[in-house]
This record gives sequence, structure tokens and C-alpha cells, in this order.
Amino acid sequence: MPQPEDNWLDGARRLDEEALAAIYDAFNMAIFCYAYRLLGDREVAEEIVAETFYRLLRSIGAGGGPNEHLKAYLYRVAHNLIVDHFRRHPLIELNLDWENVPIQDLSEDPVQEVEHSLEQAKVRRVLWKLTPDQRQVVVLKYFEGLSNHEVSQILDKPVGAVKSLQHRALNALRRMLTPAEA
Repeated sequence: MPQPEDNWLDGARRLDEEALAAIYDAFNMAIFCYAYRLLGDREVAEEIVAETFYRLLRSIGAGGGPNEHLKAYLYRVAHNLIVDHFRRHPLIELNLDWENVPIQDLSEDPVQEVEHSLEQAKVRRVLWKLTPDQRQVVVLKYFEGLSNHEVSQILDKPVGAVKSLQHRALNALRRMLTPAEA
């Protein structure tokens, strides 16, 4: 069954403005949130989004680009740009202003929302204590809602490696978030 992404890709190859706009509208916020969660810097995250879509256009214009899995392709481009950024700026000060990043609303109950928000803030603080690969897997799986297969495509790692990173990351998070018994 054809996905909207397939139609968008066909249109994008013809440089159809509506298809290109649909791709941007469908994925720009997700790519921004992904980059922002990993970088902690709004301006750099916006640059990552712009460069990701520029590279998609450049690739399509040169007769390349994805034939399928557009979402994974865009995340992969963003991932590579983020890795390049960390290589160029290894000692960055993280601005963890997560309040401005959209979060899924899970409840209508204000008390539950506050508890959920506090728990998320705690998780976000300890997320930075994970290895970069573990952090990427957690962000892609649990913040972006991607499957193991999609994460493996984005990170260019086997699904088994993604599962292993996920397992180690969740164990590390569990240790850091569980209060030590006296």
C-alpha cells in the first residue's frame, strides 16, 4: 500500500512545490525536536533542520536521494549533521531549556500532567549522562517514537546493536533514576 511519503518523493523528484512543502511540513518539527533534544541549542537545531532539507533538495536535484523510507533518510542526514557538529564542537555548554520543545500531552488531569512533567525533566537531566549512542537510541525510540528498524537505519547500526544500546541505556537510566536504598 503506497504511503504519502511515496507520493511526496515522486513529486519532489519533479520539484513539485506542493510535494516539497508537504515533506517539509510533515518532518521539520520532528527533525527540529530530535536535533534540539540532542544538542540543547535552539539555533543550532534550526541550522540542522535547514541543512537537512537543503541536502535532501540537493540530492534530489542531482538525481539521488531516497527511493523509500523518507523519514529514516531525513533522520539519518540530521544524525550525520549532529555527529559532525559534536566533532567540531566537542566541549559545548548544553542549554537544557526543554520546556519549549513540544511534548505529547498524555492526560487531561493537571496533577498527572505535573507529575509526568517532573518525571520527564528528571529523565532529561540524566539523559545527558548516557553515552552519545545510548542517548541517540533513547531519543529516537522514546521521544521520536521510531521503531528499532528505523533507528538502525538512521544510526547505520544493526537492529541487534540498537537493541543492545537500548537495553544498556534503560538499565543506566533505571540506576540513575531509582533512589538508592539506605
